[in-house]
Amino acid sequence: MSQRYSEWLSGWKDFRAAPEEYIVVDDERILVLVHNLGRGRVSGLTLDERSVANFFEIRGGKVVRLVLYWNRDRALADLDLTE
Repeated sequence: MSQRYSEWLSGWKDFRAAPEEYIVVDDERILVLVHNLGRGRVSGLTLDERSVANFFEIRGGKVVRLVLYWNRDRALADLDLTE
């Protein structure tokens, strides 16, 4: 996974992923709403995306599962966190 993520990151210049909100689901699961910013290394395309979310499952102090969502509403629905 780290190799694929590194390959993806190499396409961006000045990429930043800033956490905006942490939602504790339970003792082993957390959802982080993220604001991604960056610029395409070749295209110059600007990335300014607030809709993303990262879901972590943690056991024994280690991340055992990571799900990257491109849509916050989908993440909230999958975790039954919608109102």
